[in-house]
Amino acid sequence: MPCRYGPSAYNRTVTEKQYLSGRLLLAMPGMFDPRFERTVSVMCVHDENGALGIGIGRLREGVRFHDILDELDIDPGDTPNCHVHEGGPVEPGRGFILHSTDWGGADTLQVQPLCALTASMDVLRAIAEGRGPSRWLMALGYAGWGAGQLESEMRQHGWYAADPHPEILFETPVDARWGATWRAEGIDPALLASETGRA
Repeated sequence: MPCRYGPSAYNRTVTEKQYLSGRLLLAMPGMFDPRFERTVSVMCVHDENGALGIGIGRLREGVRFHDILDELDIDPGDTPNCHVHEGGPVEPGRGFILHSTDWGGADTLQVQPLCALTASMDVLRAIAEGRGPSRWLMALGYAGWGAGQLESEMRQHGWYAADPHPEILFETPVDARWGATWRAEGIDPALLASETGRA
């Protein structure tokens, strides 16, 4: 599983260096890259070497979970044919499962306190056979940042680092996650400015 794709980033005010693993990263209104408009990402890896996030705010058009299993010759059994999320622009054909921590394999990464991440075939087989995690979602692709890149983007009014809010990940409809995360932070997204002021 890739884990060396990004930098040291900052929190809301970009004044104190913090690692953001296990938190939700929200695209600010009017951010500089329209590909990430209203994006919600689970920050899975963030250390001195980089950052990796999995998008959970939009769906991959024309792809369902059974399509992935069929390509891999895995019998879906009674597994629901769920939508697949647009995880990010990097390696868009690579699959990731974000899931509850009641299941884990040798390649599972704990994304505390939010969830776990597994990118191996083991979790797909376990889900298809009814012995996988109790809660899960699948994404294709991921977002990655080079050293200093996320830091810079946060300074440019690009991103906001929200608290974990597990209910957003597993209980909130996809198209409501961005607004629901802002509200869980005590912020009305309708009142957000589309650019930062300069002193």
